[in-house]
Amino acid sequence: MPEVIRIPVVQMEQEFRRILMKFGFETKKAEQCAHIFAVNSLEGIYSHGVNRFARFTQSVKEGHINPKAEPEKKHSSGALEQWDGGFGPGPLNATFCTERAIELSAEYGIGCVAIGRTNHWMRAGYYGWKAAKAGFALIAWTNTNANMPAWGALDCHLGNNPMVLAVPYKSEAIVLDVAMSQFAYGTLNVYRLGGRELPIAGGYDAQGNLTTDPSAILETQRVLPMGYWKGSGLSLLLDILSTILSGGLSVKQITDRGSEHGLSQVFIAADISSLGNQHLIPKAISDIILDYHSSKPASERDTILYPGERVLRSRKQNTEAGIPVDQTVWREIISL
Repeated sequence: MPEVIRIPVVQMEQEFRRILMKFGFETKKAEQCAHIFAVNSLEGIYSHGVNRFARFTQSVKEGHINPKAEPEKKHSSGALEQWDGGFGPGPLNATFCTERAIELSAEYGIGCVAIGRTNHWMRAGYYGWKAAKAGFALIAWTNTNANMPAWGALDCHLGNNPMVLAVPYKSEAIVLDVAMSQFAYGTLNVYRLGGRELPIAGGYDAQGNLTTDPSAILETQRVLPMGYWKGSGLSLLLDILSTILSGGLSVKQITDRGSEHGLSQVFIAADISSLGNQHLIPKAISDIILDYHSSKPASERDTILYPGERVLRSRKQNTEAGIPVDQTVWREIISL
């Protein structure tokens, strides 16, 4: 088993900022990007936090991410805007789009910002939490390169196209962050790194059999679409919508570039405080969650949690004890 060490979130964020500035990020952008990676790690999404950081800097080094780029508006039509990301850092472009969608929804009730030629946003949930904590509902998604077969296919022509849905809840949020594959590639890597089997089948091995072995799935690249044909169809429509709304690249066009950059993303925010029933919304959500939590667990080991509830637990634990990091991963980061 790999040796795990605990790193305080403040130390982790400082290291990320130091490294990003060496890779050409100006101070403010380095601080913002470092904060996103650190928060993702703090909240237990290591696959798109500390475990992904070295790969992110490699993309900067290879020229796929331009740390100096700023998003530029291409077109505006009321509450709908199209932006060009200039191949800038995905987390920074996504933060900008989330904030701009919120601004539009505060003006129109709903706001939609689509951006092309951007990069991997890391963790979709970060932007859901950001919007919901500000009092807004958010739906956002991205396309990717072709990394998932269509249902019934052997080769990859779909992206696993992650999406997030988020609503405010009390002082926190309910946030669903999912890829269209049964397990995201980052999650597969976390299981592989930890030497663990998946809890359920997540893809196919070299013999075409469903398997819980993350290494076998990573080798074949035959991940299982979430909900079989349903996840396959949803992935296709998310790609179509992100491509046409942003005026950016499709999954196929991104794949043809040879590396995953130049993605297309959509951010839709809704100002729920502007609704006619806004004073009834907190109780309506609380009643739904109360009923949801009354579900009878299938076994004593099962706990019924709403999307985002596990994040609250991870945030508290990792704030107190430090963020768990594979020592090899941390050494690689420090060496940067």
